[in-house]
Amino acid sequence: MRSLLSHSVNVTFFYVPQIVQALRYDRLGYVEQFIMEASLLSPLFAHQIIWNMKANTYKDEDSTIPDPLKPKLDRLTQRMIDALSGEDKAFYEREFSFFNEVTSISGKLRPFIKRTKAEKKAKIDEEMKKIELDVGVYLPSNPDGEVIGIDRKSGRPLQSHAKAPFMATFKIRRVKRLMNGHDNMVNGDEETDMVTEVMQSAIFKVGDDCRQDVLALQLISAFRNIFNGVGLDLYLFPYRVTATAPGCGVIDVLPNSISRDMLGREHVNGLYEFFMREHNGPNSTKFQKARNNFITSMAAYSIVTYLLQFKDRHNGNIMIDSEGHILHIDFGFCFDIGNCLRVIMLTPAPGGITFESAPFKLTHEMITVISGPEASKHSQHYRRFEELCVKGFLACRPYAEEIVRCVQLMLDSGLPCFKGMTTIKNLRDRFVLDKNEREASDYMMGLIRASHENIRTVMYDQFQYATNGIPY
Repeated sequence: MRSLLSHSVNVTFFYVPQIVQALRYDRLGYVEQFIMEASLLSPLFAHQIIWNMKANTYKDEDSTIPDPLKPKLDRLTQRMIDALSGEDKAFYEREFSFFNEVTSISGKLRPFIKRTKAEKKAKIDEEMKKIELDVGVYLPSNPDGEVIGIDRKSGRPLQSHAKAPFMATFKIRRVKRLMNGHDNMVNGDEETDMVTEVMQSAIFKVGDDCRQDVLALQLISAFRNIFNGVGLDLYLFPYRVTATAPGCGVIDVLPNSISRDMLGREHVNGLYEFFMREHNGPNSTKFQKARNNFITSMAAYSIVTYLLQFKDRHNGNIMIDSEGHILHIDFGFCFDIGNCLRVIMLTPAPGGITFESAPFKLTHEMITVISGPEASKHSQHYRRFEELCVKGFLACRPYAEEIVRCVQLMLDSGLPCFKGMTTIKNLRDRFVLDKNEREASDYMMGLIRASHENIRTVMYDQFQYATNGIPY
């Protein structure tokens, strides 16, 4: 509690999931009191806490299995709402009314699940026209920006067998106070505001638990802070996801990006050919910069994929942005919920085959982007990739306990990725804290060798192509 109270609300914002889970162990009521006090200081903090508490009232996405914490969460949510007054209460009512109106479109799409895309699109457009935009409202995933416009024709139904997620685009205004041109002072003692307006697409889901993605992206953000803090040229993009109710959430769409799956559907033969086409050939400055971006992001995501055990890394979950970075999305399989597939033909006995046994995905086409068509492990660029993996891994190890504590507080949340304290032991072991830096460097080099064109990675891509039509 002393630690929480010693930081500003802006810092504790980052730990909303852990603060809510801490209520499970709050026998003396200190955490509850902190939440009440902090929510009166910051309406935005209050909103995020309320959404997270609502998302944790049930253990399943269909709201049929109440969490043992539900009575406390319901009571505290009502206490927080009752404590609001004046403009703070009006702000809460505007925001939650706006967001509920947008989210409810997913429910209204349910009867159209088996209809054509055109019919679904027409229904979304019809409902988007009805939304009234109030002053000061924001997307839950973008509390730092105000929604000032809605692209009412942007609604798009997304593929799902039983649910009705959809995507829509909003115009967001962000205001950043600048001093000195770099967050200090401008024109002597005066301050100035830098206003930016961007179009932000978001996916709205109903009947799909987003809490695991929230935790995964929070940890990716923590790793990004570690890399930035030690000055390493490693790139991660923790896009934003907010769980707002049981089985409900909003997910920011990555800007200027395309999935490797979509490239395949557009008949692009490989990543190297895509980079050649998009970045003016291997001898151009643009290509060299894009390849560098690919290497710095590839190394960063390789480290994080191993430490957090991200699985289901098929080409639908791997994105490439316009600057050449590789980005990962969809973290339904992580920690101790490996993507073990039961294949009856191959395993008549109960059980399954874990295709993704490699530490991380490092395929032939990824290596060609790094090294060129020869895909050499001895090229200067591949050596740089290895070097960044080692340096990034070593940079993470001093922060292992901080990462572990973030995860440990979430153990009783009911997320399927956890197997009790075994998950914590396995996570800590992956940092190989018993090894010195030289031994840890050799360990990471071994992980790279084990991942390099791993046959099981290839098998998994082949399986996804055969069963789901995802190109590779």
